[in-house]
Amino acid sequence: MQNGTPPANPGAEKQPDRAASLLGDPDCPICQGLGYLRADLPVSDPNFGRLEICQCRAAQVGQAVRQRLFAMSNLQQLSHLTFDNFEPRGRMGLWPLEASSLERAFNQSRHFARTLNGWLLLQGDFGCGKTHLAAAVANFAVSMGVPTLFITVPDLLDTLRFAYNDPEATFEQRFEEIRTSPLLILDDFGTQNATPWAQEKLFQLLNYRYINKLPLVVTTNLSLVEIEGRIRSRLEDPDLVTQVRILAQDYRRPASSTGHHELSSLGMMNRLTFATFDLREHEDLELNDLTSLRKALDAARAFAENPQGWLVFLGPYGCGKTHLAAAIANFRAEVGYPPLFVVVPDLLDHLRATFSPHSTISMDRRFEEVRTTPLLVLDDLGTQTSSPWAREKLYQLFNYRYNAELPTVITTASFPNEMDERLRSRLEDTRLVKVFPITVPSYRGEAPARQKARRGKSRG
Repeated sequence: MQNGTPPANPGAEKQPDRAASLLGDPDCPICQGLGYLRADLPVSDPNFGRLEICQCRAAQVGQAVRQRLFAMSNLQQLSHLTFDNFEPRGRMGLWPLEASSLERAFNQSRHFARTLNGWLLLQGDFGCGKTHLAAAVANFAVSMGVPTLFITVPDLLDTLRFAYNDPEATFEQRFEEIRTSPLLILDDFGTQNATPWAQEKLFQLLNYRYINKLPLVVTTNLSLVEIEGRIRSRLEDPDLVTQVRILAQDYRRPASSTGHHELSSLGMMNRLTFATFDLREHEDLELNDLTSLRKALDAARAFAENPQGWLVFLGPYGCGKTHLAAAIANFRAEVGYPPLFVVVPDLLDHLRATFSPHSTISMDRRFEEVRTTPLLVLDDLGTQTSSPWAREKLYQLFNYRYNAELPTVITTASFPNEMDERLRSRLEDTRLVKVFPITVPSYRGEAPARQKARRGKSRG
């Protein structure tokens, strides 16, 4: 610096911008009350002649930045959202898996607030607690004197659009102030109008913070596959980003909610348990048939206790395979970890429904929910319409869960050689998949005939 020596004729030179025009300490020996000075650099330096804030004004300018960011954040309306009044395990009625995901999000958010290191990505459905935790991070940081901007993404874009006509600041100044905020919290990412301009501004904003490793919190109800590719690649960086998915349901739902996924058919099958399963030993069946049924039951019980790999029940309609699959699902739900139980044709209908202009959920998000669910039960594989689209979606589903080795239960009446060869190749991997053929005839279709035959024998 030029030791505080002001320009020979300050009034004749270009004056600093509005933010730099505030006066400093009149007794400051460095800037002599101007509040700014010029860098002592050679003419060839790109920063030659650049005005810099004097240290006597730094605190004043910092306070002004904090106030502007706080005003843009509307944190006054969110001041009640703190870590102290957040319930780490949620309200009564949550499944243990849901409560555990919420508790992990709480712990990670509190740790982030204390360290402000890296990025925190909070994912989950509406009403699961994401915004409360993000606001709690913001309120904690503000209490520690950290300039913080908490803003929903649609409001952020509106702020930038308004800056084009803002008489108090240029667009560049406003954008710079936002992207360099010591702590930035973007709430409801993905609810914005995804115009090319909006996508570009969001990328520039996140890319700047990514390169400079500035702390960032993002909340979204989107899966990563739904986010624009350039932004997604940065949110997937494990060295910078801590991803937390909250599985808790909307706290606004009635307490009587079953807790099952909206796609799940399990709520209609609560009577199908291991206790109600009939081994049909009273029927006149072949020993080999009864043995196959007993083996399938034992395998189902073992899988329910410890879901690992894939379990396939293969047999004719009415042999009991759906009952066993539902019994596994009901057992897991009873211990607090409800799976997604869905009939394959219904699943494809749910996916097709997302193409409707009235759908509130995208195809990518719905498919991501299904393929990543911790335990998936696919009933009646092979009864679906075998269109190219259906075959492709089922292959993508199988391939993802196969590579990730996610626990999966499948029931089918189709023999392996009747399936799509891409599905069959995965079902034939004995390292991951255990197949249990059930050879008993249909209980609903065969039993009356056999009873009639037995009555005939007794008369003879």
